[in-house]
Amino acid sequence: MLLNEQRAGKFQRNAFLQRIMQTEKNFTALLTELQENQVDLVVLAGYLVAIPPMIVEAYPNRIINIHPSLIPSFCGTGYYGLRVHEGVLARGVKVTGATVHFVDTGTDTGPIILQKAVEVHQGDTPEVLQKRVMEEAEWKILPAAINLIANGKVSVQDGKVIIAEE
Repeated sequence: MLLNEQRAGKFQRNAFLQRIMQTEKNFTALLTELQENQVDLVVLAGYLVAIPPMIVEAYPNRIINIHPSLIPSFCGTGYYGLRVHEGVLARGVKVTGATVHFVDTGTDTGPIILQKAVEVHQGDTPEVLQKRVMEEAEWKILPAAINLIANGKVSVQDGKVIIAEE
């Protein structure tokens, strides 16, 4: 597990990985660690550091991220954390949600694996909306996406995700 925020302290952290994530030059060491440990899937959740192309290219369609909106809305550079929900409320949309996608060299531009819509309520604050999106969408579709990938149900064809039928 890679963590880049101090508030993630409730998780047991590996000191090596903690050191790696402190400087960008150490992404080479991270890539080596991933390869030596034969990591099959990298899951980003609340990870706010751009993954460099050398890692993305070494793990094509093997790095996933969760984003707190229905991509392609309210995503890309500058849209993270509460900023996403502030944008949703400022625009007055009625439905938002979450998206699990493969990571590519862009920002929130990789193939979409799963999405789940969440209703925006009148009077929502960014914090209230953020909690609802996490509870009703993010916490459901991220494990579902991991399960689909782990069971070989996900492929990418022409930049689009195909989920195998049961």
